[in-house]
Amino acid sequence: MSRLLKLSLLLGLAALLAGCGFHLRQSVALPPSMQHIHLAVNNGGDLQRNLARALRNSGITIEDGSGPGIAELVVPVAAFRTQTLSISGGARITEYSVQYTVKFSVADATGNVLLPEQTVQMSREYSYDATNTIGNDAQVEEIQRSLVDDMVQSILFRLQAAARHVDAAAADGSSKP
Repeated sequence: MSRLLKLSLLLGLAALLAGCGFHLRQSVALPPSMQHIHLAVNNGGDLQRNLARALRNSGITIEDGSGPGIAELVVPVAAFRTQTLSISGGARITEYSVQYTVKFSVADATGNVLLPEQTVQMSREYSYDATNTIGNDAQVEEIQRSLVDDMVQSILFRLQAAARHVDAAAADGSSKP
């Protein structure tokens, strides 16, 4: 009886998960001119590490330096900022916003600009508890990790869109006399 219950619960959970629209993220498909890429990230850190990991998982080779035949993804700005959103009647801060700003540009292996410099801003809001400052630091760190993960996905989506644009332009160019 318990096996039947477990099996039906598992099948119900699988049906629920399939019905909610959840899909595993696929790897990014980049054109051949971007199969070798150099990451030039100001201050490195988690963004560079997570971006490199995501690109490697997609079959892209991360190069240590730029050069001929190597595409370049340049990130001159990747910065967090905290902003006060609300203050209580006792002049205590009750809400913050953590903002993450990243500027980046991409050039392919021939030096052609695929994506001119773009600015992407993301933010998360959280409530501040003055009686639990240790918990607040952990909350901010988790928000920052989440923002970095979301930023990596945003950059990958933009790279993939640029790759589709390059492929479409190449197809149009090859069909013309």
